[in-house]
Amino acid sequence: MSNPATPLVSIAVLKARLGREQDLKKALLALIEPTRAEPGNLDYVLFEGRDERGTFYMREAFVDQAALDDHCATSHFQAFVAISGALLAEPLRLIFLDPVA
Repeated sequence: MSNPATPLVSIAVLKARLGREQDLKKALLALIEPTRAEPGNLDYVLFEGRDERGTFYMREAFVDQAALDDHCATSHFQAFVAISGALLAEPLRLIFLDPVA
């Protein structure tokens, strides 16, 4: 169980449709700057699988659930949601993490 004072940390896993890898990468990169400017955002870093090109991992941290909810309601995230069906091979998977050490 997470502590309310502990940031909400997650990894989003986003796998591109075949042939749409660069389109997905471009759409994800467009989220970086506006998300980092959100008051509740602590971390927002995009990675691509070295051995699985076209699979992207977004490491995210928000101060709390309300900040994540606010992020999901932003125009830049909603614009991504609107096009994500055409870009993703499978639904976005969000893995929540609790700190261990």
